[in-house]
Parts: sequence; structure tokens; C-alpha cells
Amino acid sequence: MRQISNFHTHTELCHHAKGSPAEYYEQAVKESCLALGFSDHCPYLDSFFDYWPNIRMSVEESADYIREISEIKEMSSFPVYAGYECEWEPLYGDWYDELKSTYGADYLILGSHWVTDGSSHIYAPEIESPTLFNKYIDQTIDGLRSGNFAFLAHPDLFMMGYRKWDEQSKAWSQALIDAAVDLDVPLEINGLGMSRNPFNTKNGMRYQYPFVEFWEMVSQTTARVICNSDAHKPEDIMLNAWKARDFSSRFGFEPIDSIFE
Repeated sequence: MRQISNFHTHTELCHHAKGSPAEYYEQAVKESCLALGFSDHCPYLDSFFDYWPNIRMSVEESADYIREISEIKEMSSFPVYAGYECEWEPLYGDWYDELKSTYGADYLILGSHWVTDGSSHIYAPEIESPTLFNKYIDQTIDGLRSGNFAFLAHPDLFMMGYRKWDEQSKAWSQALIDAAVDLDVPLEINGLGMSRNPFNTKNGMRYQYPFVEFWEMVSQTTARVICNSDAHKPEDIMLNAWKARDFSSRFGFEPIDSIFE
């Protein structure tokens, strides 16, 4: 059986997943993991706004997160990394640097879940106006340009809400893909969306994400692709990653196995 990696893993420390880092590692060992990255949602300082505080650890809890993963690193026969999944907020650019320099992160990933609109933060699948969709795409590209992030998680997440493949969604997708190519930031095929209840659309049943037409567009470029699990329970740690790999084979992708090469 071929070994594959997974760099998108959530644990109980972020308060919305099940299982300890050790339990995820044990499952990864059973399934012959090539390399494992943990990526719970990043904590924020008390002075920051905190949208979705129920899905992230506190700064104080991050010490336990890094400690538990460090213990796994010492015993592991394959590479194990500690990371965080982050939103992009320009005002907090120094904080993302500090997560690596002070708080022990080996890498950060950009999970662009919302658009900032004044004091509001709107979940990408709930965006309704074209103006805010444009702003969401621009905000995500700004995050890619920051140089903070190893890859863009679920880049087609916004299509959960829009769902139509028309000239507008093609333009938004092309802008994201072009930026990823220009900046050499890998795009993630995310296995979690394939494990959730599918949507019933006028074109039939489809995954919440990945969105097929988006990845058809990616396949016409030189964008690098990474396949990850986005596991929220130990039993999904490699299963979802394999689902993403199977999906990638439709387009002839050769997904990267590491973000450290």
C-alpha cells in the first residue's frame, strides 16, 4: 500500500473535534502515514477580536498542544509537525510570525473561512452579494501574498454557497488559481467536504467541496496541489486524505507529499 501524507488535522484541543493528538497519531501509524501535520485553528490574543471562539484553543492551551505534539515527534518513525490553521487579518500579521517564532508552530495554513466587512465577519458559504464575494477573493489573495502560509486549504469553500458555475464564479476561481500559481502556494483538495452530506443541485448530487469545475480549471495550470484529510476524528485522519487523492486522480494531478521540500 502506498504511503501518503496529511497536513490538515484537528484535535479536541480546538474544542470542535474529537480525539487527542496521540489518538490521531496512533491511527496514522496503523494506516502507514508518510508524514503527519497537526493544524488546529490558531489562538488569538485577548486584545484581538475573536470570530468563532468556540473552534479554537486559547493562547494558554497552545502550550499543551505544542507539548503533546513534541512528545509524538520524539517517538515517531515518520515526520510529525505542529501547525495552525489561520484566517487572514492584515492587522495581525506579526501574530502569525509569532506563532512560529514563539509558539512552536512548524507551519501555518490559510483556511479562508470568512470575509471581513467592517466589524462583521461573514462565513464564505453565506456570502450573498457579488461585492462581498469580490472582497473575499481579494482578502484570500492578500493572505497568500503575505508569505505566511504553506498552502491554501479548501480554496473552493466559497462555492458551497454560490454553487453556480457561471462567468462570475469562473472569474473568482481564476483569480485565486492565478495567485496561487504566481506565488507558488499549493492548493488543497480537502477530503472533509467529500465526507459531509452532498448537495442536491439542478445538475444532480455533488460534494459540498471539492467543486469539480474549480479543479478542472486548476488542472489547466501549473498550480501545485496537496491532498489532505481535514480530520476532526481519528478514524478520518487517512481515510479523508485518500478520498482527496482519489478525487485528484480524475484530473491527472501529482499531489505533493510534503510542504517542507
